[in-house]
Amino acid sequence: MKKKFVVLGVLIAILGLTKMNAQESSDKKELSLLDKTMLGFTFSDADAVAMAQKGITELDANNPVAEATDGYAIRLNRLFGKHSSSEGVTLNYKVYLVKDINAFACADGSVRVFAGLMNIMDDNELLAIIGHEIGHVVNHDSKNGIKAFYKKEALLHAAASQSDIVSTLSKSEYGKLGSAMIDSGHNRKQESKADSFAYDFMKKNGYDVNAVESSFRILQKISEGADSSFISRMQSSHPDPGKRADEAKKRATKDGLYHVYEQQKIVNTAPVNATKKTTTATKKTSTAKKK
Repeated sequence: MKKKFVVLGVLIAILGLTKMNAQESSDKKELSLLDKTMLGFTFSDADAVAMAQKGITELDANNPVAEATDGYAIRLNRLFGKHSSSEGVTLNYKVYLVKDINAFACADGSVRVFAGLMNIMDDNELLAIIGHEIGHVVNHDSKNGIKAFYKKEALLHAAASQSDIVSTLSKSEYGKLGSAMIDSGHNRKQESKADSFAYDFMKKNGYDVNAVESSFRILQKISEGADSSFISRMQSSHPDPGKRADEAKKRATKDGLYHVYEQQKIVNTAPVNATKKTTTATKKTSTAKKK
């Protein structure tokens, strides 16, 4: 009886080994689930930055990016050109000329703002919202989001080194990553910390901190009256905008800085003076040639 069990055990071992060898020979590039999990634990900031750069490249190539002379780009650069870095993170900014109300930041410091958001928020409110997105990068939420995405989608491939993973992923996979970065669903604790970062960012740089409350009131109003897919996604992962506005008001009151915020004029067009100067310069050049 014992011999039969021994023989059976040997057969199972042989069959298991044969199956394992066959799997390795047929698909040597794929990592096992355990390997993928362990690789997730060794996921570094450098890995997140490299992957984010690939993802943002795909997004920029497939979205209408405002040129430097566009009014939206001029406004964004005027506001954030002075904030090219924050807490040791190098930042770069671009506008997507789409009507969606959104903004996001990536692990590599890329910040993308949608024209729809710039249409409804003034300079201070925009500073507050983008300050929130920068907070996600500084707090490493963006890095953790990329790691979670790859673990969920099982897209990590076997590579000679961790950095080689960047080159083994396909263009379509980086397209998926780009979409995931736009729709990034941070947990509520991360969102609250990013809100705090936004308030501190405004206070530290001498901006009106009450714009933080105002920006959330705008989102609250939209959420109450619009059936937007963005608003639905935002509410599923973010704290209620009304509660976030209340928290910002509470902080401003505690700091002795609170007052009712009045939204300023929103201008997303290129300055007229710049156009006139260019025309004048052209006329002078033409006159000089005639002489």
